[in-house]
Amino acid sequence: MADETQIDAPEAEAVETEGRGRRGRGGQGRDGAGGGRGGRRDDRGGRGNRREPRQDAGEELIEKLVHINRVSKTVKGGKRFGFAALVVVGDGKGRVGFGHGKAREVPEAISKGTAAAKKAMVRVPLRDGRTLHHDGFGHFGAGKVYVRSAPQGTGIIAGGPMRAVFESLGVADVVTKSVGTNNPYNMIRATFEALKEQTSPKAVAQRRGKKIADLIGRRGDVSGAAVQVEADAVTE
Repeated sequence: MADETQIDAPEAEAVETEGRGRRGRGGQGRDGAGGGRGGRRDDRGGRGNRREPRQDAGEELIEKLVHINRVSKTVKGGKRFGFAALVVVGDGKGRVGFGHGKAREVPEAISKGTAAAKKAMVRVPLRDGRTLHHDGFGHFGAGKVYVRSAPQGTGIIAGGPMRAVFESLGVADVVTKSVGTNNPYNMIRATFEALKEQTSPKAVAQRRGKKIADLIGRRGDVSGAAVQVEADAVTE
């Protein structure tokens, strides 16, 4: 029977060292060497959330380590540890994705989660490249999240996993609220459900056969002189 322990991302390096030390006393790993897969690791383990962009196939991506979960299984001769990583990846320009990776070592779990996030990236239309076009609601499992567009200078009013999503997405002004759960997996999935419902004025105008200026003019928060200027500025 396995017992699960949730830990914060910044503690990943200490946990990884502890896990390797305990496996060293517990006989051979799957590859026949004492202590599991050996000490292979890179400089990505245990950093927590990272803001530095990463060059990947000509594209700069922002990687965020949201959560690390450690699971230990008691076997003959000791305990065997496993790690699960929840990672959010975005380009800071309207594309974002999340992934989940499992492995015997923290760096390998992060690498798997990052690869899964890159394959599942979605595009979200942004207003002026800084906020959402309209309010939204997302629901997954017990998690419910509310997202609202905000004026310039508001900042990212969000916490935990949701903040990682909007920072990777490139949103600078947004107000959010999470209700029902603090499980990072459900919060992330509910946030993506809300983002998938975002629609730009350009897409709505094309679908309805109208001009963008006609839709913006009906919002009521834009004066008549500024309607055409804002309509021309809409690119997605």
